Amino acid sequence: MYAVIKSGGKQEKVSVGESVRLELLDGLIGDSVEFNPILVVDEENVVSGAAAANSVVRGEIVGFAKGPKVVGFKYKNKSNNRRRFGHRQKYVMVKVLEIAK
Repeated sequence: MYAVIKSGGKQEKVSVGESVRLELLDGLIGDSVEFNPILVVDEENVVSGAAAANSVVRGEIVGFAKGPKVVGFKYKNKSNNRRRFGHRQKYVMVKVLEIAK
């Protein structure tokens, strides 16, 4: 059985016992989180749309992570305008405990 959840403007395919990396959520390690799935698939049924709104995916925050550093550079020709900046995205690691229909 697996489900597709929406978090941070992105969709992730999750199954029970799996750890997924999602965009940063409010909470601390050990806190429980719930997601409303977009799609739930088990052995013989596929549930989506309004029927999937009754389902819930429960998980637990198990840690935090950082993505790779991305370096950006802005440059304007003939005006001595240069700017260098960096960005490093923060993520949360969530372990999926249950997919309830």
